[in-house]
Amino acid sequence: MFDIFSSFSPGLLAILALVVLVAGCVRGFAGFGAGMIFIPVATSVMAPATAAATFLFIDSLVALPLVFRAISRCDWSTVLPAVVGSVIFVHLGAWLLANTDVLFLRWTIFGIVAGLLLLLVSGWRYKRKPAPAISFAVGGVSGVLGGISQVSAPPVVAFWLSSSKQPDVVRANLIVFFALASIGTFFAYIWNGFFTLDVFHLLFVAVPVYALAIFIGARSFGKADPVLYRKVAYLLVALAAVMGMPLLDPLLR
Repeated sequence: MFDIFSSFSPGLLAILALVVLVAGCVRGFAGFGAGMIFIPVATSVMAPATAAATFLFIDSLVALPLVFRAISRCDWSTVLPAVVGSVIFVHLGAWLLANTDVLFLRWTIFGIVAGLLLLLVSGWRYKRKPAPAISFAVGGVSGVLGGISQVSAPPVVAFWLSSSKQPDVVRANLIVFFALASIGTFFAYIWNGFFTLDVFHLLFVAVPVYALAIFIGARSFGKADPVLYRKVAYLLVALAAVMGMPLLDPLLR
């Protein structure tokens, strides 16, 4: 009989299920951050394209209920320009990845993310209503970083956390932004043939675990206060910075 998990050992599947569980809880609570947890671990045990395609599929599919609920809460006047900027400039990030020294790019990304984190922790707030041009520029920076390294969250997280918006609006902005920005990635992965049989085999384990984890995380968000939400978001941005450091490659990759 055909074994759908023949490409992966039971031990590996158990480890990935645990990582998916943690990543999903974070995604359900914060509205972002799952990729920062899943991708570094998954790419250490499988092809990067397989890991990225698996995560894109499960996150886009399972997180749909989050998107439907966030649509009525997000601030469309700032989300849409950011999405447009990301979709356009992700191609610049991909071009830079293909034509620039990767080590230099990764240290540059670390500097940008660390700088954004320091700005947030300092207590600085962007108190004016974001103009479409500013939202577009922030989305563009997010797209460039995503094209280079898939670490696209910190710019938009810092931008919306620095506003006076309540955590539920910030979370809704992030959920809708990543859902819309991922559409272009889906087409690119299909074009490049990344959705292989290995990806669909992994979905049998990943989808139910991720769905349960997102439910747990979303329920936890309803009980959390704004201060806790910001602390978790800061921690995730710091995690993105640390896990992207070239110095940690022997441990994470």
